[in-house]
Amino acid sequence: MKHVLVTGGAGYIGSHACKALRDAGFVPVTFDNLVTGWQDAVKFGPFVKGDLMDRDALDAAFAQYSPVAVMHFAALSQVGESMAEPGKYWRNNVMGSLNLIEAATAAGCLDFVFSSTCATYGDQDNVVLDEGSAQMPINAYGASKRAIEDILRDFEAAHGLRHVIFRYFNVAGADPDGEVGEFHQPETHLIPLMLDAIAGKRAALTVHGTDYDTPDGTCIRDYVHVCDLVDAHVLGLKWLSDGKDSAVFNLGTGTGFSVREVIDHSAEVTNRAVPVNDGPRRAGDCTKLVSGSTKAEQELGWTPARSTLSQMISDAWRWHQTGHYTA
Repeated sequence: MKHVLVTGGAGYIGSHACKALRDAGFVPVTFDNLVTGWQDAVKFGPFVKGDLMDRDALDAAFAQYSPVAVMHFAALSQVGESMAEPGKYWRNNVMGSLNLIEAATAAGCLDFVFSSTCATYGDQDNVVLDEGSAQMPINAYGASKRAIEDILRDFEAAHGLRHVIFRYFNVAGADPDGEVGEFHQPETHLIPLMLDAIAGKRAALTVHGTDYDTPDGTCIRDYVHVCDLVDAHVLGLKWLSDGKDSAVFNLGTGTGFSVREVIDHSAEVTNRAVPVNDGPRRAGDCTKLVSGSTKAEQELGWTPARSTLSQMISDAWRWHQTGHYTA
């Protein structure tokens, strides 16, 4: 059996990736410090509790499991926090990733799938965002991810580290089987916050900014189902194992929804009212982020089959009612 080292495998996206890898015939090895991940989410392969800042722990994991590839999800990812504490993001995301990349290279593990973000593009209104769009991040989170992309290119040139970079848009939904799902403490993502409000677990959803230059004044985002997203990562792994060149792919549907539209869909799916308060803009938020690329579909053969807004909210609602982690 072939092992894949999955950093952040106890987190939201990483745990879904571990299930997809297991289903594809791999053994996912979760490497996670459990700062934002959950022990309960590690269900599909071995677990190594470790921190990316600990090079010895990384070297030991590579030595023990001899993975054929790395899937790198581990990162701090809160835009607002990155604006207030940029050093935390540069230290954790960039230095931690550099440790990982150096450990992988030293171990001869030269296939690397990286979880990047559309936040590297910044705020480019009326621009179709594809893989060739200028990267102009407006927050430390996006800037740290762009820096890691640059590191990967340098290590390919120097050491032959081949990579697939996925810049994805807003991830939503949950495993339809209910084995894993989205759970953060504190929660910052729109759909789980909204479902909390619907379920009475918080007084109301706060809409951050109602004066953006959009039809209803709220931000517009492109949402992709987490299961579709991790399917793309498995395809990216195959891309590399087939000997293809390093590549960058956007992962989005090409359809944008405003915060108000997401609220309306949630009310329809759950058949419940959404209590809402209007609040000020958050620093670092862009007006509109929507993918304009079909490259992943054309070249990877990726199909975002579950990425309708109603399906994503429905799967998230099912998980939200039953599936919170405890440890």
